[in-house]
Amino acid sequence: MATRYTPAAMLDRLVSFPTISHLSNLDLIGFVEDYLAEHGIASERVPDATGEKAALFATIGPKTDGGIVLSAHTDVVPVEGQNWSSDPFKLREAGGKLYGRGTADMKGFAATVLAHVPEMVAADLKKPIHIALSYDEEVGCFGAPPMIERMLAEGPKPSAVIVGEPTNMKVVTGHKGVIVLNTRIHGHPVHSSQLDRGVSAISVAARLISWMDARTSENKANAAPDCPFNPPYTTLHCGTIRGGSAHNITAAECEFVTDIRLLPQETGAGWLARYLDFIRTEVEPDMQAIFENCRIEVTQTADVPGLAPETDGPAEALARNLTGDNGTHVVVYATEGGQFQERGLSTIVCGPGSIDQGHQVDEFIEISEIEKCSAFLDRLCSKLS
Repeated sequence: MATRYTPAAMLDRLVSFPTISHLSNLDLIGFVEDYLAEHGIASERVPDATGEKAALFATIGPKTDGGIVLSAHTDVVPVEGQNWSSDPFKLREAGGKLYGRGTADMKGFAATVLAHVPEMVAADLKKPIHIALSYDEEVGCFGAPPMIERMLAEGPKPSAVIVGEPTNMKVVTGHKGVIVLNTRIHGHPVHSSQLDRGVSAISVAARLISWMDARTSENKANAAPDCPFNPPYTTLHCGTIRGGSAHNITAAECEFVTDIRLLPQETGAGWLARYLDFIRTEVEPDMQAIFENCRIEVTQTADVPGLAPETDGPAEALARNLTGDNGTHVVVYATEGGQFQERGLSTIVCGPGSIDQGHQVDEFIEISEIEKCSAFLDRLCSKLS
């Protein structure tokens, strides 16, 4: 007989897999494959280049266009340096809450979806339900795009995507995008008493970071009064920096990492072009006038598109019908939703739990949130039957 799980029992299994982004997620993927196979559901892996990670998708119901994708990422953030009250990879229930790494972000949604597979199989679905599980969302949303391409190539084409990031089951129709840049400056070291003969990579970094701060201030001053995001403008932020070797030597090297949190109507490519133009036309010429081998290297390590509210989008209409939520909700964090939407799929974000608990010590999800998500999935099955 095929194994059945309650959402909490399934969450216990998923949490037990330490799928931190720098580790493999294949044990979790193998478990899900076997579980789906027990219920007669074929699934398909989409491995990464290393073969150490994989996305997975499966279709329940008829192989026809117009189905619904339920999407979740399988990776979680690290627990190092966090003082947990209990083992973060062993589910613990207390006070109406389920504690464990990934419970809120976002194994709670994945577990509830997987626990409902028997009901999905038993339902007389007229349109399919697609389950999509990705990897490496937490480090740049790298796992979803290859999976989306494979899903679209093999068909059938869905009509709506629900990304189950934690929104307290509110219907989120928009989020910001993010581009992550690594900037490495190669200066020219001299004794600091001969400062005019050197090029301090740290000073150049300060100039570039100041340019970014100025753009943020400019964006703030020009923010549209009706923009729903908080803050209602694109932000440019330096998160880490390192460089230099001694107080009396102009720094030969400096490296810093920035992220740009974009309004959905803007693109990472557009901001990267502005940044590179400033570097090539204004900063590098000043450096190379002193020492010709000075240069600046910029590497893009992530580019996640925002999710824009849709006009008469089928995903929004469906989610509002299933939740009864008619409010306007957007978030400033990025999700894989923009990647689905970028490929022409109507997409919203709606899932159990609160993002306030994501990445935190003693991360938890309230059992009442799991129950709301379960009811949501029951209504989805009924609507598609």
